[in-house]
Amino acid sequence: MRFQGFPDEGLVFYEGLEADNSKTYWTRHRAVYDDCVRAPLQALLDEVAGEFGTAKVFRPYRDVRFSNDKTPYKTHQGAVVTPDGRGAGAWYVQVSADGLMVAGGAWRLESDQVARYRRAVAEDVPGERLEQELSRLTGSGWTVDGERLKRVPAGFPPEGPRADLLRHKTLHASRHWEPAGWLHTRGSLERVRDSWRALTALNDWLADNVGATTKQPRPRR
Repeated sequence: MRFQGFPDEGLVFYEGLEADNSKTYWTRHRAVYDDCVRAPLQALLDEVAGEFGTAKVFRPYRDVRFSNDKTPYKTHQGAVVTPDGRGAGAWYVQVSADGLMVAGGAWRLESDQVARYRRAVAEDVPGERLEQELSRLTGSGWTVDGERLKRVPAGFPPEGPRADLLRHKTLHASRHWEPAGWLHTRGSLERVRDSWRALTALNDWLADNVGATTKQPRPRR
């Protein structure tokens, strides 16, 4: 299947799911999800796989075991590409009734990775390189975010260079576009590809300076 855009029916499907997040609604409209959300997203991912790698398409079901929110279905469809052997640094794409979102970086880091991240940020050469890259992204319309400590961690000067970056426990950048005509065409493929290319330097920095964890994987709840 060649990607031709995200049909408007897929966005309407998510509008309905936001209003009625129930098994009854999902079962009645499952074919729309399959044909107008999951299938075009997979087609897009297949077309960019040669450049970025194979993506994992997330399940549409929420894990409600430890959540007060018991609604069973996600109101968006996301997918992530995590290159093998590079550890930190990934690309993400998401479609929903709100439009298209693309992102990249690190959403989950183990303690050994956080320690390497902070050492690199504190050093002049890699730290300045990351600061410049994030400045380039924010200047181009990206939002830089991530889990942060309230204070600079112990062992680093509170008022030192890149103090704000030292507070990060995760680091990622994202962009969002509201629904528009181009979303229903191959133009959305080009937007994802160009955006992921713009995130390559950030992901390369994370791979080079943070890398993979040496800790045992945490059990998923």
